[in-house]
Amino acid sequence: MAALGLTGMADAWKALNDQDADQGLDRNEWLGLMLDREATYRADKRFANRLRNAKMRFPNACIEDIDFRASRGLNRRQVLSLAQGDWIKAHEQIVLTGQTGTGKTWLSCAFAHQAARLDHSVSYVRVPRLFEDMAMARLDGRFPRLVDKLARVQLLVLDDWGTHGLSDQQRLDLLELFEERYQRRSTIITAQLPVSGWHAMIGEPTIADAILDRIVHNAHRIELKGDSMRRKDRTPDLTENQKTETMAS
Repeated sequence: MAALGLTGMADAWKALNDQDADQGLDRNEWLGLMLDREATYRADKRFANRLRNAKMRFPNACIEDIDFRASRGLNRRQVLSLAQGDWIKAHEQIVLTGQTGTGKTWLSCAFAHQAARLDHSVSYVRVPRLFEDMAMARLDGRFPRLVDKLARVQLLVLDDWGTHGLSDQQRLDLLELFEERYQRRSTIITAQLPVSGWHAMIGEPTIADAILDRIVHNAHRIELKGDSMRRKDRTPDLTENQKTETMAS
């Protein structure tokens, strides 16, 4: 079994073999327990790999740690509904907005963590870094491969959207990326800038219309409110654990 890569089944066989023989398990029960262990082992391994490959800023952020008692503009019913993952199957988006320090990045990572649990591939990237990677990829001929890689991931988290205006090339790069993902994959976007200001931030009206048409019209919007967590000495409101995590943008 180990040679065949059935590590979970091998571990289960050893455990069952070491147990009291008087338990009286028949062959079918042994096989069922071994298969259950193998399935669990493989699911856990896939989940760990997805979290590692996602490279999230807060990989331990999770939905269970959200404190809905806080006045942050979070709707419990909406968040728990999104945690079911149907929006990913429907290739919809989540847009998280709010001033700096209100926990947008942490919450986006919590949704991404949940998506990895549901066996979806996840990738996290800050938008300024994304533009740097795209510019470098154009110089060394990797741009098509980079866009293909970003287009394939089932949930893409774009953090720090709209921190500055876009150049002509950046607008075209974004349009190409969202065109490849439109109605095929899902995206989470975090931004300090309200959605109403995105058109002006993108710039050229025709391209702005095209990009926003692929983002906001099928997006679930969450607007976080309140003061920056960085100004508070007490445990932040969004989560009962990990003070430093919730202090992110």
